[in-house]
Amino acid sequence: MSETSPVLKRNLIVMGVSGSGKTTAGETLARHFGAPFIEGDALHPASNVAKMAAGTPLTDADRLPWLEKIAERLAEADDGPNGVVAACSSLKRTYRRILTAKTKRRTSFVFLDGSRALLAQRMATRKGHFMPASLLDSQLATLEKPGADEDVIRIDLDGDIDAELASAIARIEAEDAEIA
Repeated sequence: MSETSPVLKRNLIVMGVSGSGKTTAGETLARHFGAPFIEGDALHPASNVAKMAAGTPLTDADRLPWLEKIAERLAEADDGPNGVVAACSSLKRTYRRILTAKTKRRTSFVFLDGSRALLAQRMATRKGHFMPASLLDSQLATLEKPGADEDVIRIDLDGDIDAELASAIARIEAEDAEIA
């Protein structure tokens, strides 16, 4: 962490369907806060990657060990000085509960929310990722958008993404400044 980085007092999980920009947004947030970054896609077992690459949607049973691995990584950072930023689709409320069950630290979700047209365009132009654009509709069908009762910051991908991220950072810093 650099001398000028604000301390991130919570964990952030950047969530959204494939192609929403979770890795890019997560790396930006981690860099800003000088926080460790967990790339959820890198923690998928090879069987999940092969299944998705073949165009087959994952089941809840496929996702469970992956979600638990991310949850363990978040909990491992509990005693550190800084929260962690993770990228994970977190498509269902039950998945979000699994992700936050093991950590003692407050965990907020940064929800990258965009139109189907924008997401399809982003997926069509993305290079080198195992998730084919053909699974977008499956992801959108599975997605349970976070409710008002969840700790979430929504980023509108159809707007000015840089401005949306800057606004999210300002909100996180203001809220974290109030935490002793």
